[in-house]
Amino acid sequence: MKAYVLGAALALGSAAIAQEPPDRPPAQPPVRKEKAKKPKKGAAAEVGSGVGSAAGGIAKGAGSMASGAAKGAVDVATLHPVDAGVAVGTGAAKAGKDVTVGSVKGAGKVGKGVGKVLKKIL
Repeated sequence: MKAYVLGAALALGSAAIAQEPPDRPPAQPPVRKEKAKKPKKGAAAEVGSGVGSAAGGIAKGAGSMASGAAKGAVDVATLHPVDAGVAVGTGAAKAGKDVTVGSVKGAGKVGKGVGKVLKKIL
């Protein structure tokens, strides 16, 4: 049995050595792909994006305000008036922040779009 295994191993080994190596092209350094540049937004797209940002901020602020008011209502119902005031105040503060951030971002984008229009005119 050992002789058979040894003979089979020698036969396979010599067959593997006798084969020619595959033709491989010379190694080349990897090619760096350039990033595709995004097309610039037009004036209308910039203004539309700004309006969307402002509306998103207002919607997020309304959600924060509703959340705070709802938590406050639950706290009043469960006889926790201090927690109710804190919840309503927190909701109002978050709403103010969300509306402000959305409005400022939106105004910036709208201003950028208007600037593009004026640049074309002048």
